[in-house]
Amino acid sequence: MDAYADLVFVGGRVVTVDAEFTVASALAVTGGVISAVGGRDDVAPLVGPATRVVDLRGATLLPGINDSHLHGCAFGMATPPLSLDLGHPAVSSLADVVAAVAEAVGRVPGGQWITGHGWDTGYLDECVADPSRSPSRRDLDAVSPDHPVVLYSFSGHATWVNSKALELIGIDRQTVAPPGGAIVVDEAGEPTGLLHEGAQALVQNALPPLGRQERTDAIRSTLATLARLGVTSYTEPGLGPGGDGIMRGALGAETLDVYRRLLADGELTARVGVLLLPTGMASSADEFARTLALLDESGDADPRRLAIHGVKIFADGIVPNRTSWMHEPYVGGGCGSLCVGGETDAERIAEIGAIIRHAHAAGHQLGVHVTGDRAIDTVADAFAAAMAEHPRPDARHYVIHGDFLTAHSMKVLAAHGFGVNMNPTIKWTVADMEEEFVGAGRAAYAWPYRDALDAGVRVASGSDAPVTYPDWRQGVATMMLRESKAAGRVSGPEQRIGLAEAIRTYTVDAAWQDFADDWKGSLEPGKVADLCVLDGDLLTADPHDIPQLPVVLTVVDGRVVHDALRD
Repeated sequence: MDAYADLVFVGGRVVTVDAEFTVASALAVTGGVISAVGGRDDVAPLVGPATRVVDLRGATLLPGINDSHLHGCAFGMATPPLSLDLGHPAVSSLADVVAAVAEAVGRVPGGQWITGHGWDTGYLDECVADPSRSPSRRDLDAVSPDHPVVLYSFSGHATWVNSKALELIGIDRQTVAPPGGAIVVDEAGEPTGLLHEGAQALVQNALPPLGRQERTDAIRSTLATLARLGVTSYTEPGLGPGGDGIMRGALGAETLDVYRRLLADGELTARVGVLLLPTGMASSADEFARTLALLDESGDADPRRLAIHGVKIFADGIVPNRTSWMHEPYVGGGCGSLCVGGETDAERIAEIGAIIRHAHAAGHQLGVHVTGDRAIDTVADAFAAAMAEHPRPDARHYVIHGDFLTAHSMKVLAAHGFGVNMNPTIKWTVADMEEEFVGAGRAAYAWPYRDALDAGVRVASGSDAPVTYPDWRQGVATMMLRESKAAGRVSGPEQRIGLAEAIRTYTVDAAWQDFADDWKGSLEPGKVADLCVLDGDLLTADPHDIPQLPVVLTVVDGRVVHDALRD
């Protein structure tokens, strides 16, 4: 035997996610590559004296999970100990948030910024009881009169600060919000402490930027979490000058340098694909084109471990802020708008079209943040127009989030081989809350997995961490059940998909988004050995039980990065 296997798995459910969704019982790994898939007899000749043989005892072996939309540095910065955890169930009320801030005030030196992440009015008792009740600086001032406080919402599209922070930032009743942003004011015209969309940059520009060590620690924390979850690849969707004003620059260009250093030092325990972010949430086509030309697109030493795939663009906002651009008005009025430069809808449509055309003509893959149905139609048509003007085979552009994909958008995306990156864990989180903004019908439809797959659109799934925790098991359960986190109610049962389809969105179709489906994303001989082992039979599990199935082993490129079997 020329080469014995390094790892051999037997006695389990080997879910290959090949074209036929074949289920085998054994698999071998040699030199970081899958060398055999089949039964015990197929792998037995590869077992040598140094081979580790894992008896799965009925457990499930899957391709490593590919979270195709995850802000790695931002997720690390948004989780303890680097930030207060203000998500549900850690907090359930405004009073809980205030108590968490008060505790931090007691241990943080005077004058130092206190940061937190994850608050969501859909899970704060006072806001649920009275939908007109919003977080306010006055909630925080009583416990933190001298420490500036900045608390990021779960979505990343709203920031809540106290009066001390407003003072240091220089925001008062005369302050004009930047384009595409909003400074929320009360009846007297005074800022309430809530900043939406592009106005959040006013806070970020006042905070001390992240240092290299802080960025490094944040990414290391994320990598450790992902290894425990079986995630072996992720897309870091937006690093560049447009991210300098987001979460203290967590999405800035310096973060890409940290990734490169971690790769060089052998610490990058997941494969990372990157979208460059030329500009932020509000941009003109001219600004975008100028910045695009200056971006660092240099190749990396190991493009299978760290690769730049394209660029990210923001087209509109999010539903809870009423900044998604919709065909029909929100409950209470208004339709939102595109967030690019321009005074009228027509001007903004022209701007987003020009931005997309610039990036497409320059040869980039495009990932466009777009959530409202009218905005998605606009972006899909702009993709098609750019392709018609500059034909490119296999561009693999995709819409990010795509909450309210229309039949028109799906037809356009499918016809041109484009995709959509959906977020089942966000669906799980906001399903109940969205009804107050768009009504029951539209809220149920949001993230239409079934329709998109039936239309022939490539669908990948991502957590958008730190917006939601990057637990793909919950994502699979949500795609199958369409049940909400808060109430457990079914939201859009007609958009349910099956287990095999759900797994594909986190594996081979996510690899397609990375231009990598020929070498990762399924368990086939010759593909890289990125593996995830679940303790249990995923194929027969009740979907409600899937989120509790333990991840017991994670392998990246043949290297074990998480091993609960030996713990």
